[in-house]
Amino acid sequence: MSLPVPVFKVKDLQVIRGGSLILNIPSLELTEGEIFCLIGPNGAGKSTLLQALSALARPTKGEIFFRGRKIGGDIPLLEYRRRLAMILQEPLLFDTTVYNNVASGLKIRGMKRHETGPIVEKVLERFSIAQLKDRSARTLSGGEARRVSIARAFATNPEVLLLDEPFSALDPIIRESLIEDLEQVLKETRITTIFVTHDRTEAFRLATRLGVMKAGEILQTGSSDEVMNHPADEFVASLVGVETILHGEVTQRHNGAFVVSVSGHDLEVAGDRNPGDRVVLGLRPDNVPLTDPVAGNAMTPGNAFPGKVERITPMGLYHKVKLNCGFSLVAYLTNHSFTSLCLKEGGETIASFKPSSVHAIPQLRKQ
Repeated sequence: MSLPVPVFKVKDLQVIRGGSLILNIPSLELTEGEIFCLIGPNGAGKSTLLQALSALARPTKGEIFFRGRKIGGDIPLLEYRRRLAMILQEPLLFDTTVYNNVASGLKIRGMKRHETGPIVEKVLERFSIAQLKDRSARTLSGGEARRVSIARAFATNPEVLLLDEPFSALDPIIRESLIEDLEQVLKETRITTIFVTHDRTEAFRLATRLGVMKAGEILQTGSSDEVMNHPADEFVASLVGVETILHGEVTQRHNGAFVVSVSGHDLEVAGDRNPGDRVVLGLRPDNVPLTDPVAGNAMTPGNAFPGKVERITPMGLYHKVKLNCGFSLVAYLTNHSFTSLCLKEGGETIASFKPSSVHAIPQLRKQ
């Protein structure tokens, strides 16, 4: 039984600009219906990869295959581009009505007016902009313009959808509404999607597979849970929200766990390491509950450390608490838990975490 042909297959892709290597992807495959989200800091190469995949940027080296056909070779560029849709950070709308903007992709593909009408009306309704159809694109708000841009993309029924920071610079309410609509439509249509963002919460919410980029390279791919719980190195760990990263040495090994000395404190970690090994440990803040020191260690089995509260940062639905336990530790508390503990900066608490919540991560690779 033959394996399905991937939608995209990248081989030895490189982009060099101004004498600098800004994109270096030895291999990458995307499967049918996948939502592949790329995260990374500004300048990581995310948008450049998207431009290369959309044939808007010519690679210096390498090949890109679409459904087994080489782009620009076996499949002509015009034919290929008409099979995908791209949504940019800044909506590029024509100076005409909303209706004509949404219909523009269909007209370019040669569809007649009587054919385009039902399609346009359907996507206008789907993205809640039917009431704007006669409005000039010049009079739209930022959120309305984004909706028109997304509706125009879906009107063409693309095989692949490429999105480059589509929700940046929007206020939270509009952003949430757009993400919710896009999330639902992607579930309904199962369009193969590549989504570029520097916001990990967007990526975690939408991705069926996550890719982390830095300096033009993809450091790690996998499900959100895989990348969050087993980051490839310290950079990936910090990017996906592992806010406590500790360095130490293994001192003991027993029963599927090992003990690491960190600044003179013993941390128990699930896994297998040998005494004398130097390790880097990652701990997500949502895995660090805090308790009242009056309750004592009896209420906090596993790793438990008294700590002084150094900083409290309100984060909306939760509070971020930075502790000094002899080593730095970060915890997230729900507002209810924070209030019940009556924490104050300079006060004391007890931080605890399970050995299975601590993950040994590889050393940061030298660049």
